[in-house]
Amino acid sequence: MDAKTSDPYASGRVQGRRDWPHSELEARFVAVLKSTREDRGLELIHPATRAIRKNEIHEFILTDEGEAAPGKTVNRIAYVAFAEFTKGGMLVEGDKVVVNGQTIGEIAGFDETHMPNHQNIVIRAQERKTGLDLGAKVGDPISFVPVFTKG
Repeated sequence: MDAKTSDPYASGRVQGRRDWPHSELEARFVAVLKSTREDRGLELIHPATRAIRKNEIHEFILTDEGEAAPGKTVNRIAYVAFAEFTKGGMLVEGDKVVVNGQTIGEIAGFDETHMPNHQNIVIRAQERKTGLDLGAKVGDPISFVPVFTKG
């Protein structure tokens, strides 16, 4: 059995939002980024959730592509930052992303291009902004707030 047929997300056996309770996560910026790309070609993995360990460092990338979602390709991006998580937990597609108290978007999905070094966590937003555009600084907090829907 290949990975596409054995993975419940890639095979389509698991669909829809993951509306289950999970804790808010926080990380701190360890590097702030400042570039953009029009042709990045990020391949978002099919699973819409990722387990995060305390002290892991991952990269945060923002896109203005409204259709960005698990299983899709993302090209228009702005690099935000690398950040270290202060506790472990779950990240879920749709969780709100807050930088310095301001919501900048929501998790669109995850790209594993650089694993096992780090994961790219892609944020869907109205407007592409780099970390410098957002006024972020090393040490600033980035939070991930669960969003639940009814139904």
